[in-house]
Amino acid sequence: MSAPPKGYRLTAATGIHRGDRTYQQDQVEVLAHPRVSGCLLGIVADGMGGKSGGRKASDQVVLTARQLFERYAPSSDDAAETLKQLVLESHLMIKLTAITAEEEPHSTVAAFLINPSRECAVIHAGDSRVYHFRGADMVSRTKDHSYVQRLVDEGQITEDEANVHPQSNLLTGCLGTFQDPPVTTHHIARLEVGDALLACSDGLWHYFSPRELGAILHTLPPREASEMLISKARQRARGGGDNLSLAVVRIEALS
Repeated sequence: MSAPPKGYRLTAATGIHRGDRTYQQDQVEVLAHPRVSGCLLGIVADGMGGKSGGRKASDQVVLTARQLFERYAPSSDDAAETLKQLVLESHLMIKLTAITAEEEPHSTVAAFLINPSRECAVIHAGDSRVYHFRGADMVSRTKDHSYVQRLVDEGQITEDEANVHPQSNLLTGCLGTFQDPPVTTHHIARLEVGDALLACSDGLWHYFSPRELGAILHTLPPREASEMLISKARQRARGGGDNLSLAVVRIEALS
């Protein structure tokens, strides 16, 4: 007779740092569903557009996420469609903010929604990323909507060259622009015990290889992993670091 499956828990942490910028434009949040256990939303938004414009944009993304997730019903709603709605509604609200504020607020987004079945939907727009690790190994990551990612895809430059390219911050899609944002979704059929998800802004991932990220997330609990990643990113920035933010969730067995 086979042993009954052990229970699991979702362990999460967030981290945020201003870097060497004079103001913080990133926003990050991990939300547990108000009515359904085992359902969770993680989101990172990297705002752009002047001192207050970028922060208004990232605040709007998180506000929209809270409102939509409050109404989300895991048993009947589609997770990917909910995330698409999050991107499109945030985009519209950011554009309306721009009209009234005479600013040009934009934001990236990287988000994942885990259902009680451990099925997971992922969405992103811009160069904030979601990584999926199984143990210490990367299973997948989102592909940036950026000029250098396009060059990588076309085989003109390598991933390493993209990281130091002078136009590495040029985005081909994000929220708040004249064009509608990309709504690129990714489906994870089932998260396994030992898996980890990391959503983060470019101010963090810029300083790490996937192998390093996987090793840290696999070795340390989410809170300690978040602290370690921020500390290492700050060291490696050498006084020139961007805002940085991350949300980590790990699926852990109950002992």
